[in-house]
Amino acid sequence: MDEDSDSRLWTTLRHFFSRKGDCHLEEAIQEAKNDGELQNEEMSMLLNVLQLDDKQAYEIMIPRTEIICAEIDESINDVARKFFESGHSRLPIYKETKDQVVGILHCKELLRFFVDEEISNPDLGSVLRTPYFIPETKNVRSILLDFQSNKQHMAIVLDEYGGTAGLVTLEDVLEEIVGDIEDEYDPPRPEEIQVEADGSFLVSGRTTLEDLHEEGTILLDSEQVETVGGYIIEQLGRVPLSGESLEAQGYSFFIKEADPKQIQWVLIAKSES
Repeated sequence: MDEDSDSRLWTTLRHFFSRKGDCHLEEAIQEAKNDGELQNEEMSMLLNVLQLDDKQAYEIMIPRTEIICAEIDESINDVARKFFESGHSRLPIYKETKDQVVGILHCKELLRFFVDEEISNPDLGSVLRTPYFIPETKNVRSILLDFQSNKQHMAIVLDEYGGTAGLVTLEDVLEEIVGDIEDEYDPPRPEEIQVEADGSFLVSGRTTLEDLHEEGTILLDSEQVETVGGYIIEQLGRVPLSGESLEAQGYSFFIKEADPKQIQWVLIAKSES
């Protein structure tokens, strides 16, 4: 967005919030788009901002199983290698298990251990920052405001029992407004729903049932789970192995990739029977 459009966006925002009457903001935004006051991407961003109150931390977090972190007792070289391989600038540091996150480490804090020759016994705990914990039900708008007021860039998401459910970064929140933000360290990510040559769908286990219906026209009903992986686990009563298959609601499911804790990829096709 250039400076002219950025200025126009904020002028329009001030205009919205100064309006009197019962007009809903969504309607005002759509009206401004129709009148040419907003471009498509500006309208999309404004609508996304309004939807932040309706989303909770668990919906945008990086799940526990995918968190890249380090243990407090790991060597400085091993921790530095994790920074290098992941491309992250911050890592959660835990003691014994991921349920005991004791701090957040910024990669620049490691530099002192490599450049200061007087440090004979590097202590990782001495350079950790206090972790910021949030419940998995905290809404995304509140997370963004907390990040801003507390100058935080990362939050550890806790489940109802106080265990680590995942983590949310400032980038995760901003992506809810502006879309995916990729930097030079991000590997190309495959689409979560891919159409195969035979008409079947290769689907990520993290794909929501709603997205699968909207993008793949496959309707799967469940009152207990929200994702494709969760749906399959619900049907089987366990996490399947790679290569297993099942039939449900008129579709066949072939587990292409899974580990003991979750389903990564599954092929979905209409049942032949």
